[in-house]
Amino acid sequence: MPKFECDDEMSLLWRNMKEVRDTPLVSVADVLFSERMKNRFNEWRKELLQDRKGGSQFLETSNDMKQQFQTIFFKMRPALILNGFTAHQLRLIQLVIKKHFKDLVYIRSSGDGSYSELIVYIDSDNDKNLLMKEVKDGLRREAEMKIKTAVGFRHVIDLLSSEQKLIVGHNCLLDIAHIYNKFFGPLPLTAEDFVSSIHKYFPYMIDTKILLNTNNVLKHLMKNGSTSLSKAFASLCPQIASSSKNSGLAFQPWVEVEVQVDDMRSSNWNSGAKHEAGYDAFMTGCVFAQACSNLGIDFKKHSSSANLAHNKNLQKHVNHLYFSWVNGDIIDLSTGNRIAATTVCYNLKRRYPKILFSNIVIVWGFPSQLSSKKIRECISKAFGPISVTTIYHLDETAVFVQFSKPELVADFLVLKETLETIQDPISVLHPLSELLEGGNTCAASYETYKEICSSPISKVMFADQAKAVGIKWKTKLIESKEKVKTQEDESFSKENGATDAASDSADKSKIRKIEDVIDNLSDDRISGSEIIDSLYAAQTKLSKHIRTTNL
Repeated sequence: MPKFECDDEMSLLWRNMKEVRDTPLVSVADVLFSERMKNRFNEWRKELLQDRKGGSQFLETSNDMKQQFQTIFFKMRPALILNGFTAHQLRLIQLVIKKHFKDLVYIRSSGDGSYSELIVYIDSDNDKNLLMKEVKDGLRREAEMKIKTAVGFRHVIDLLSSEQKLIVGHNCLLDIAHIYNKFFGPLPLTAEDFVSSIHKYFPYMIDTKILLNTNNVLKHLMKNGSTSLSKAFASLCPQIASSSKNSGLAFQPWVEVEVQVDDMRSSNWNSGAKHEAGYDAFMTGCVFAQACSNLGIDFKKHSSSANLAHNKNLQKHVNHLYFSWVNGDIIDLSTGNRIAATTVCYNLKRRYPKILFSNIVIVWGFPSQLSSKKIRECISKAFGPISVTTIYHLDETAVFVQFSKPELVADFLVLKETLETIQDPISVLHPLSELLEGGNTCAASYETYKEICSSPISKVMFADQAKAVGIKWKTKLIESKEKVKTQEDESFSKENGATDAASDSADKSKIRKIEDVIDNLSDDRISGSEIIDSLYAAQTKLSKHIRTTNL
């Protein structure tokens, strides 16, 4: 519980019950009211003292007195509740008590969501100090209780974490991420930090989808079919799903599940309302219980979920979560390492291509009526039928387009900017014109998407996020690898131009020397050593020329 919230709540009440400073009375009405209050408190005090000496009850008072003053006991001390006074009148009463009564204390007490103004009788200064301490402690306890009440479901999450309960879910990574974000804090920036943090709060977790996909016994019972929650519930728990004990798995031992449902949810419960949070949790629990039974796990021998998590039939599946169901990535929360994918995951990888960030373009601000299928068609007509690998909807204002080749990212951005710049009758007939209709379509690389999202400004829709961070351009170009390579080659050529020129000059000189040697040889004016040196120089030049040609 945040301590400062409790302190703020208590400090507010404590300041309100402190004695006010002595201020002069300038209004006749204030003087008369103060004198009347002094007389009434003095009468109540005398009656109180007479009662303590003679043992009689308090004297009867008028109806007016009963309405404004009610005698009670506050923390085992006689007290008056003040009713029907304005805030200004209460401040005047505080002044009267402070100035004229040393054995009376003004207290502001809270209870049942309301506040009461009290005048409490005390025996001594020590009794006063004790009373003030009791009041302050009571205010603190009440403030803490108020905060605990406001926290609500957080108590359940804290209890699950402190007791290290086995958390069971079905394909539950997003569920765990939502729980972390709502009850523990903002999601960590990296997957590694998230895995480490969530394992600290929930050291034992099991995903029934992984359990059904990786255990041979359960795969056989599922007939190697779909492991969606509804399919698993119908296959493993038919007697519950159909509310009948006569099922195809009647020969299998089944777990009896008792559940209590209120009238408000009974209609959804009886109809099997899938994707209704309570019923999904019920189905997940039934699937897990039945799966454990089929694996030979006796719940009677496992008094705590921690012991169940260490069962030899479950231990190798504990703390394994699908980090990406599309790509089939499984991560071990205990170590943070990725583990080998199952056959089901391999089949999914063949169906869903791997996400390559260098191949991705973020497109936003396009006409709202365009579906992802239509966006794919527009781009494929311009770049080829296999140019687009996948389209992911970020939200209703933006999509990720993953191309089959990274160079297509730069090509798409260049073409988009060109079409928007030309705006001639021919460009209207271009396949991308439907995507660019309205003039609000923006596009950039995945790196730009990360820059936009890293801003402290946060909006729900990506189009609003881009606008909030000050994006005014429609297309942010990137240099293709071919262009970068060409520029590097040109730079390299310039740097080595002088060296090559000097080398060519030397080579030409050597060639002229060889020619002179050959001419001299024909005139019999050359020695044998000169012939050998010339041939060696010619061989060196030839070898260099061959290497350059091969490069």
